[in-house]
Amino acid sequence: AGPGSYSVGTMSERFDCHYCRDPLQGKKYVQKEGKHCCVKCFEKICANTCIECKKPIGADSKELHFKNRYWHDSCFKCFKCYTSLVNEPFMLRENNKVWCSNCTAAEDAPRCKGCFKPIIAGDQNVEYKKMVWHKDCFTCSQCKQVIGSGSFFPKGDDFYCVSCHEHKFAKTCAKCKNPITSGGLTYQEQPWHSECFICSNCKRQLGGKRFTAVEDQFYCVECYKDCVAKKCAGCKNPITAGFGRGTSVVNYEDESWHDYCFKCTRCARALANKRFVCHNGKIYCAECPKRL
Repeated sequence: AGPGSYSVGTMSERFDCHYCRDPLQGKKYVQKEGKHCCVKCFEKICANTCIECKKPIGADSKELHFKNRYWHDSCFKCFKCYTSLVNEPFMLRENNKVWCSNCTAAEDAPRCKGCFKPIIAGDQNVEYKKMVWHKDCFTCSQCKQVIGSGSFFPKGDDFYCVSCHEHKFAKTCAKCKNPITSGGLTYQEQPWHSECFICSNCKRQLGGKRFTAVEDQFYCVECYKDCVAKKCAGCKNPITAGFGRGTSVVNYEDESWHDYCFKCTRCARALANKRFVCHNGKIYCAECPKRL
């Protein structure tokens, strides 16, 4: 049954109320399903009940109905925003509540993980692992600045902009003390930027190359030979232990020799770890000075 199933008028004939038997002539009455009744009995016995306010919808009220549910026109409002839905599109949702189209769209939209408000069509958003944020709600957990669509680093439930991640988590270069964001190398358990780990003389990068360290300074093989290594008193070439032939060095007074260059001036006998004699600035085995 709907609002068209009864009619309201003023009785001109001699009829009595079908329920209370009061005379209806000259009074307002309601006719429903072939029965005439007074307004009072209609509201008490025949009227539909408003699903919103739970009160009868009287003969003087405007009635709206949808799928066997009835409302006063004044009760037919959006459950969420209270906008009147008379002549407006609506949706009947759980608990028989009517919603306007805007509130329905907002309710069914995904929720921002930042502000928990709906993300509706047209909103700029950021998605990550089935989570979604408004673009302006996606912020750095450290500095609280908006990351938006920029680069970020996830750490558990937190998200960091590039700058904050560098300062909070990245290793610090032993030379320049700035964060190492990519690449780099390790020497004696200390991290270095590749561009900071260089030869102290020629400034070439030493990563993956042979080098030596002298008093916290690093040298490539060529610069060590030319600028740092002692020169052999015998062959006059640099003494570069570990870089060439032989690893032992012989030191005497203020001079140094390769172990294989430290030999008798006369007989060429090798004198490393053996007795020798220095005569007129030259090195001799213990026997040769007797023959001079």
